Amino acid sequence: MSNPLVLMDAASLYFRAFYALPESMTAPDGTPVNAVRGFVDTIAKVITERKAGRLVACLDADWRPEFRVAALPSYKAHRVAEGAADGEEEVPDTLTPQVPIILDVLDAVGIATAEAAGFEADDVIGTLAARETADPVEVITGDRDLFQVVRDEPTPVRVLYLGRGWAKAELLGPEELAAKYALPVHDAGRAYAGMAVLRGDPSDGLPGVAGIGEKTAAKLISEFGSLDAVLAAVHDGRDRKLTTRARTALINAQDYLAVAPTVVSVATDAEIVMDRPDTVPAAPADPDRVAELTRRWGLGSSLPRLLAALERR
Repeated sequence: MSNPLVLMDAASLYFRAFYALPESMTAPDGTPVNAVRGFVDTIAKVITERKAGRLVACLDADWRPEFRVAALPSYKAHRVAEGAADGEEEVPDTLTPQVPIILDVLDAVGIATAEAAGFEADDVIGTLAARETADPVEVITGDRDLFQVVRDEPTPVRVLYLGRGWAKAELLGPEELAAKYALPVHDAGRAYAGMAVLRGDPSDGLPGVAGIGEKTAAKLISEFGSLDAVLAAVHDGRDRKLTTRARTALINAQDYLAVAPTVVSVATDAEIVMDRPDTVPAAPADPDRVAELTRRWGLGSSLPRLLAALERR
């Protein structure tokens, strides 16, 4: 098997790094760089341990896309910064200045970035994974939403889930996903998305169907085969597999269920803009700038570790 195309959910990973590492990690001028260093260390591990041949840091061009908000106004509404007329996301004050540094590092090292106007990083990942026909794909994320992209054909797509950190990372394909959530192996990714619609996710402002938790949602998807089949059974009085309680809950949630799949499903047809080819470089694109960033931001162990990973490929 060839080295994989690795798609990194950049915001998910630098948020995790920010909360995992102490803000006492600072640049010479006192600027916190814990998210920068954690994110750079993650890239080094991806290159070294996952044997990435191609690598893309996928970005949010729009963290709360209009098409999702139009479908479900509660989508991520609780994350909008207080008083933000432009709907800007509430981000810790000490993380905000680190994001441009991360982008500068990626550019200087020569790691590809990708985004799509009006879409989230999840949609960039979904689109790049869907259209890949040459290499296996690994998605690196701390977000369960991306479990829906797993597949076996035409090229395998796996998700390396870092929800509990790198040491406890889970590599999930269709079989592992099906086993984890008691879902059908066939089309496990789509089955997960259907389960997610029914279950909901308060962290994203998705109410789900009242009275249907994760286990019940998984059971319904497994018994009927898909979310569409579950919804079709709601109005089919002859189908006795659906209990009266579940049928009533689904009927009461019909307005939500009419729009939720649009919100939950990642796009597979976003217009991607990449800043460079995605091949992992053998050496930094701009060594002088890398040296300057290392000095200016006090990245003396993290960036050299990343450069060493490039050299060992």
